[in-house]
Amino acid sequence: MPGKTKRLYFEDPYRVEFDTHVIERITHEGNPAVLLDQTCFYPEGGGQPADKGTLAGIPVINVFEQDERIIHVLESDIPEGAVKGIIDWGTRLDHMQQHAGQHILSQCFVRLYDAATRSFHLGEKRSTLEVDMRKISEEEAERAEKLANEIVFQNREIRSCFYMEDAIADVDLRRPPKKEGEIRVVEISDFDHTACGGTHPHRTGEIGPIKILKWDRIRDNVRMEFICGIRAFQDYARKHRDLKVLSNNLTIDDSEVLAAFEKMVSDLKAQKKANRKLLEALVRYEAAAIVQKAEGNIVVQIFEERSHEEVRLLTLAAMREGDFICLFGLRGEERAFLFLACSENLDLDMRELVPVVSPLIEGKGGGRPSLVEISGKKRENLEIALEAAARNIREKL
Repeated sequence: MPGKTKRLYFEDPYRVEFDTHVIERITHEGNPAVLLDQTCFYPEGGGQPADKGTLAGIPVINVFEQDERIIHVLESDIPEGAVKGIIDWGTRLDHMQQHAGQHILSQCFVRLYDAATRSFHLGEKRSTLEVDMRKISEEEAERAEKLANEIVFQNREIRSCFYMEDAIADVDLRRPPKKEGEIRVVEISDFDHTACGGTHPHRTGEIGPIKILKWDRIRDNVRMEFICGIRAFQDYARKHRDLKVLSNNLTIDDSEVLAAFEKMVSDLKAQKKANRKLLEALVRYEAAAIVQKAEGNIVVQIFEERSHEEVRLLTLAAMREGDFICLFGLRGEERAFLFLACSENLDLDMRELVPVVSPLIEGKGGGRPSLVEISGKKRENLEIALEAAARNIREKL
């Protein structure tokens, strides 16, 4: 096929430099792009991102396959003639570890739970694997992870070979191939056979540790996040540093951090409960003082540097001091808040004030007949909004 490129990454996934020639030049989304007679660059596909690197010293910003043609998108044009390509080895190794780790995890879920893989995506920081399970427990996830790491530490051989379509039926594939014609199969010795065009190391020991981080439910399946190899080591190192900081600050052994954290959470909940009771008692006294100073039964006041919860409690306490209408405002750091309340003995519906004052502060809100809350952008119009609310109430009384 004209424009077909020899895929050197199939022959040697560890090769990082190669010599090649440009056989066609095109443009892709405004960037120059080339087709080469041979390449080490893996094109995006099968859940695996494209390799990174350079051609003639120019960064390759994307590599993708189109009708068996491998297109290399460049940051800028490259010169005519022979070209040297260099792939980024760190990216290649990372992709090999994550992809081969996925093969092992997928087979673990088949063997342990008869759960087929529905999708796989190799992410920049974490990879995702979706399996045919409605739910999974901590113990089941740990069991799959344990088996996966046993396969890694057994350092089994990983090899790949090509089969013609009429011979593929003799191969014990984990799932049917998605393409026709010549099919590449990646085999993990005595464990897994998968039709796959990705890059993989030669032995499972090169994958490094496999760690399932978390999972959730999607499309009646379980989707989990996992990391392998260098990513798993870096994740462990980061978490160990964090744990060391916590244990040093608490002056305890790192094995005691979880128990200490649980006690701190329990203590905090108890303290919040006690603080709430104290706050409620304080706002009752403050509310009584506010209404005593009021002239008439309409109480208007603006608060600064108070929390939303404090002003709300203060509003509720003030309206219960008698047959009062309380029009309170809070000027927050970024927004304005209105608390419009009245005694339930009064024949008023505070919700009728919402269309009157909301436009003045560019806000939205609502509530019940005796209390509405409104939040808006225009902090500078808080006084105007409260004056409009008071004027509307006086007209109704």
